[in-house]
Amino acid sequence: MTFIESNIGLWTFSGLAALWIMLPAYVPNSAAALFGGGRPIDLGRTFSDGRRIFGDGKTYRGFFGGVLSGVLVGLIEIWAAAAFSLGALPQQTFLSITLLATGALLGDLAKSFLKRRLGKERGESWFLADQYDLVVGSFLLILIFDPQWLSNITLPIAVWILVMTPLLHRVANIIGYCIGVKEVPW
Repeated sequence: MTFIESNIGLWTFSGLAALWIMLPAYVPNSAAALFGGGRPIDLGRTFSDGRRIFGDGKTYRGFFGGVLSGVLVGLIEIWAAAAFSLGALPQQTFLSITLLATGALLGDLAKSFLKRRLGKERGESWFLADQYDLVVGSFLLILIFDPQWLSNITLPIAVWILVMTPLLHRVANIIGYCIGVKEVPW
């Protein structure tokens, strides 16, 4: 095998590993849109600036439905890794999948809070923040509660996460818009 072939293999595997790692974090945002509705997390209250804390788009049903969906996907990964001897892929744990799923939606809530402070309306696009809020939230929770798990993130995997996240975010939002669970396709 040549140097180029081995590096292409490394980058291809790293892309798969990045997707494997991030699935419990990628699923919750889409699932929250599917399960959303009902009582807003901020209960309609406003912050000291007179603007809503999060807005009507952030609901208890969406939050808990999203987190549970991310954890379910992670449990399937844990089962699949054991059942099919997928030891080469980064190993998920119950703690890691719970932190990834919860962190994704906490990152989304934090972004919504900041958007309201900046006067941005619900559904208004905020370049980069809309795409990477789930990554920042997920990794921040992992860093606080399970820092040794971060050793799964190699440089090639990190690059793949940075590349894949906005692409998958865009595709998921277009699908959500087309099926009527999102008001805007971004």
